[in-house]
Amino acid sequence: MGDPKAFLNIPRQEAGYRPVNERIADYSQVEQTLNTNSRKLQASRCMDCGVPFCHWACPIGNKQPEWQDALYRGKWKEAYEVLSSTCDFPEFTGRICPALCEKSCVLKLSCDQPVTIRENEAAIVEAAFREGYIQVKTPRRNGKKVAVIGAGPAGLVVANQLNLKGYSVTLFDKDEAPGGLLRFGIPNFKLDKNVIDRRMKILAAEGIQFEMGVEIDVNHLPEGFDAYCICTGTPTARDLSIPGRELKGIHFALEMLAQQNRILAGQTFPKDKLVNAKGKKVLVIGGGDTGSDCIGTSVRQGAASVTQIEIMPKPPVGYNPATPWPQWPAVFKTTSSHEEGCTRRWCLASNQFLGKNGKVTGVEVEEVEWIPAADGGRPTMKPTGKKEVIEADMVLLAMGFLKPEQPKFAKNVFLAGDAETGASLVVRAMAGGRKAAAEIDAYLIQ
Repeated sequence: MGDPKAFLNIPRQEAGYRPVNERIADYSQVEQTLNTNSRKLQASRCMDCGVPFCHWACPIGNKQPEWQDALYRGKWKEAYEVLSSTCDFPEFTGRICPALCEKSCVLKLSCDQPVTIRENEAAIVEAAFREGYIQVKTPRRNGKKVAVIGAGPAGLVVANQLNLKGYSVTLFDKDEAPGGLLRFGIPNFKLDKNVIDRRMKILAAEGIQFEMGVEIDVNHLPEGFDAYCICTGTPTARDLSIPGRELKGIHFALEMLAQQNRILAGQTFPKDKLVNAKGKKVLVIGGGDTGSDCIGTSVRQGAASVTQIEIMPKPPVGYNPATPWPQWPAVFKTTSSHEEGCTRRWCLASNQFLGKNGKVTGVEVEEVEWIPAADGGRPTMKPTGKKEVIEADMVLLAMGFLKPEQPKFAKNVFLAGDAETGASLVVRAMAGGRKAAAEIDAYLIQ
């Protein structure tokens, strides 16, 4: 597996980001790439572990050591074949996955220098596209039809898997183009939409029927299909119901993110409908990835200032004894968007929105403390009485999404992705898509 001693001699090398002053002037992808030789050296660091915890940690069961070895040996086609056997769309996960595999890499656990698994994955699939290893397949049809409702990551995987098994698949989505949050949530500077379009052309050529801009009531599914899969995600964002919520200038994160992506795709909006941060003091409420995306987008739109607040305490840097492996490490994280300029604060609860003439002008926040539970359970939040006002003429709510309540479906209706589990990672939605596709196949071949 790779060079058995490479991890001793070759340090981890990330491709890194484009310079800040350059990237904030556009919406092109911020992440750079390594040259082929450097990429093969990074793959050589995979150390032939007795138990590859990277594979264990991956929701879709990627066989990382096998394709790292092939990459190191320059066998790019073999690497792609191994990778694509478990991952339908490595060009997505290779760009936006938080890489659970790397957090479980033995080199992470032993010396905090994991193999660059995610970047290597992206390099493999891009080589596969570039060299023509990815060819349109022509599945042999079995005469059965499946409708997939929702064209996000889970729905795309369900459609792809079933289509390759010979089912005639129709993919419905309320939006004008497929991708779900890949297209209308994640900014272009993290995932260029040409990457999505490239794959969609292949899926269409392989026979998947796309019915976009079609709103489907899951209680009244379209007739003429042998099975259905509901992959509608988590459409309801968590709100902040405090006094002043009705003021203008307060938006859900996706109102900004989706609109900006549509503008980059060529759509136009009336001036009074624009969610634009130009010249504004922006306050982002919520400390996760969606909040980070709001920061990067606000900076590019020309915000006067950006502040991000989080109700939870600031995580420790590097290692958190409260979340040892195999738990996900709750540690301080600085994204490319954070690097571009913002103020970050923690342990702040929002009490009320303040405004003038119907428009938001600030938020009254209060410092909170988190009291550990005696039994080691969930800590208790305690307000301290220390209040202040953060000025803001745009507030973006990035506090996650609510798990949808699903009706009781007929036995030929299946669920996948966030529609089933609640909001989670793209890679987990993709894993759910594979699981649902296998269940549908088993049901229909009875």
